[in-house]
Amino acid sequence: MEDLLKRITFDNKVLCGKPLIRGLRISVEMILELLAKNVREQEILEDYPELEPEDIRAALLYAHSIVATEEIFERINAR
Repeated sequence: MEDLLKRITFDNKVLCGKPLIRGLRISVEMILELLAKNVREQEILEDYPELEPEDIRAALLYAHSIVATEEIFERINAR
């Protein structure tokens, strides 16, 4: 899994330092948004031929690692 996370890079000069896929101008955020919009992995790979299937898994693993280490202070249920 560490090998997958090595695909996630950061560059303050590209997309304001957002997490990127292998230094490309493709953000983890964009990959997650496409997946959330139910875009199939194959379609993403066709639209962005520089991506590899492992890049999509790396984006998901990165998102998981952020959520897994999230600190919860207090939840207020708005009704």
